[in-house]
Amino acid sequence: MINFENYFDIDTLLSEEHLLVRNSAKKWVSRTISPIAEEYNRLEKSMHSFIKDLGEYGFIASFIPLEYGGSGMDYISYGLIMQELERGDSAIRSSASVQTSLVMYPIWKFGSEEQRKKYLPLLADGSMIGAFGLTEPNHGSDPGGMETHVTETEGGYILNGAKMWITNAPVCDIAVVWAKNENNRIKGYLVERNFEGFTSPETKNKWSLKASATGELVFNNVFIPKANVLEGVSGLKGPMMCLNSARYGIAWGVLGAAAACIETALNYSLQRKQFRKPIATFQLTQKKLAEMTTEFVKAQLLAWRLGILMNQGKATSAQISMTKRNNVFTALTIARESRQILGAMGITGDFPIMRHMMNLESVITYEGTHDIHLLITGNDLTRISAFY
Repeated sequence: MINFENYFDIDTLLSEEHLLVRNSAKKWVSRTISPIAEEYNRLEKSMHSFIKDLGEYGFIASFIPLEYGGSGMDYISYGLIMQELERGDSAIRSSASVQTSLVMYPIWKFGSEEQRKKYLPLLADGSMIGAFGLTEPNHGSDPGGMETHVTETEGGYILNGAKMWITNAPVCDIAVVWAKNENNRIKGYLVERNFEGFTSPETKNKWSLKASATGELVFNNVFIPKANVLEGVSGLKGPMMCLNSARYGIAWGVLGAAAACIETALNYSLQRKQFRKPIATFQLTQKKLAEMTTEFVKAQLLAWRLGILMNQGKATSAQISMTKRNNVFTALTIARESRQILGAMGITGDFPIMRHMMNLESVITYEGTHDIHLLITGNDLTRISAFY
């Protein structure tokens, strides 16, 4: 059977190191995550217990410098790791993405040297689990309207408010929380689990990302010492830079989910017989497979080109936004089409398609909804904001 993932010789665009990293992550996922993914999803059992393994193999903190416990890899390596993790399940990729791009990245970029040395090595090896607090019950696509706030006090600040839909929240040891100060300026605060008044109730009854620990971050007069403030940035620039890094990882990650769906549909179509022959012989089945593979290759090339721009420091927020939106939508469409090829069998836990489809319904919403990303591109093209 042809290797549809290398249909346009994408491997020739990757270095030996890239291929080694990708294959290492793929083997780990195949051995560790794929065999248990359906069970964890069915039981709503969080995959956060694998974060130590992710740290041991270098699958988190991939682009964080070696001096802080990271692997010092480039952004294409990071993308390939996210791709292989999501081939297993979006939940494990989400944990790794949050840990790397939304927790370690802001500490590395905006934190003090003391904060970097204190937290980054522990986050890199998985000894500490992080969460990122931006979205609130009343403010999702409009983070600038956040109500979480701090007031200055002797030696630090008092934090009050709540964040919602937070990956790793129920199990986190530290949270990077964005809040407004008394001057209405947004700053980042490092909130440790043992800070009095900090709780993180779990979000239950999800139909998507069932193997991910999702919850709230609730702050009731939590004292934050001045040493725990990210002084290197103010305003929405800080969280938006974090989201750029995470969105980039998502753009690669969903390729793994899409590949798992295409592979399943292709194999099934060659084996499943109707009217005395494999359904792969029928024109409409071949049409689905051809269209899915075409869109998959286009998404691959878009992610690869964005990776080059990221490595060069040239990628714009709008380019990252476009790639995240396109690739997630493509992956979700592929999952839906693949499910149709399997017919009724596609909804069972015997195959991974329905699980990936339901997970992608969350991915198309979080870290910028599909529609918001369209408006970001529209704003970039017209220089006219549709938000206000």
